[in-house]
Amino acid sequence: MKRTIKDIDVAGKRVLLRLDLNVPMNTKTGIITDDTRIMESLSTINYLCDKKAKVIICSHLGRPNGVVDEKYSLAPVADKLARLIKNKVIFATDTVGEDAKNKIASMEDGNVVLLENLRFDKREEENDEGFCKELASLADIYVNDAFGTAHRKHASTYGVAKLLPNAIGFLINKELKVIGNILSNPDRPLVAVLGGAKIKDKIPVIENLLDKADTILIGGGMAYTFIKAKGGQVGKSLVDEEKIDMARSFLEKAKHSRAELVLPIDNICNLDIDSKEKPRKFPSDSIDENYMGLDIGPKTVKLFKKYIKKAGTVIWNGPMGVFENPIYAKGTNKIAKYVAKTKAFSFVGGGDSASAVVKSGYGKRIDHLSTGGGASLSLLEGKSLPGLEVISDIENN
Repeated sequence: MKRTIKDIDVAGKRVLLRLDLNVPMNTKTGIITDDTRIMESLSTINYLCDKKAKVIICSHLGRPNGVVDEKYSLAPVADKLARLIKNKVIFATDTVGEDAKNKIASMEDGNVVLLENLRFDKREEENDEGFCKELASLADIYVNDAFGTAHRKHASTYGVAKLLPNAIGFLINKELKVIGNILSNPDRPLVAVLGGAKIKDKIPVIENLLDKADTILIGGGMAYTFIKAKGGQVGKSLVDEEKIDMARSFLEKAKHSRAELVLPIDNICNLDIDSKEKPRKFPSDSIDENYMGLDIGPKTVKLFKKYIKKAGTVIWNGPMGVFENPIYAKGTNKIAKYVAKTKAFSFVGGGDSASAVVKSGYGKRIDHLSTGGGASLSLLEGKSLPGLEVISDIENN
């Protein structure tokens, strides 16, 4: 069990708090369009402030590729935090430079300093030893509560943790407990709904869940590789030719595993993603050679609903089609509705799945909406996270 902030004395200490404040933002106006990640971080921030720590928050935003780019500045996030917490919030215009050092030096207990975007410095993603030491020099204690980046081996998520007494925050602790319980002691039946475009992203998850889940419902672009592996005709649909044999082996393995593997039976198709033609429905294994599958069809929605309705626990990761286009978002939206309305414990992975649920209006009805797509996938695969490997265990202290 990893050490949490409740296991360390932070009073009067400088605490470097790594958060995932990579929030969707209108880069022209600086308006935050979804503050979920900020809201999920408040309990840890407030706890540290209440315990009279000097809270130094660091995060990244977007992909500035190691250069200063004002459209990726965390200044709007600092403004948002200042409105949400009662304690003083100060924004530093750099990460390890003079402005950050001066503002940290003048902090009082309970104050918050938010450093500028970590990824303005290319050394962050390189896990550069010098940058790790500079970050560590700002603080006495390191706390990681950035679940969304815990699978990254970056300076602020990995290297700096080796240089300071460390712990995890409330958000990561909650994510670990929820996912751990799903994998070890779920209410059954355990139904996994897996979608997304690329089968290679989900292969390790399917492999790990074959003997843990009761049913695995497969949608999205990756379903066509499975359908072709069974001998179906999928037209111009997305297929990973290199993974057909592996998909075939999974289908065979599923016959002797706990989990039943369920594929779409009909799809909404068109000539291509941008076609102005009216979409057509085809059986999933008989798609016309000129058409490609872009969403699950109504029969598949009904089939998947049957399993979701009877579930004790539902895991959902990955959209059912090209949900960014409203024409092909119906399947994803229907699944969001059924997962939200089920009496089962519902878990939705981050990334596109979380975006789809929020867009559908059912986000608040999900029992656990994960803040980390890649991190939650890694745990569902049975992997460990680099950002947690370096955190001390309670029994070692």
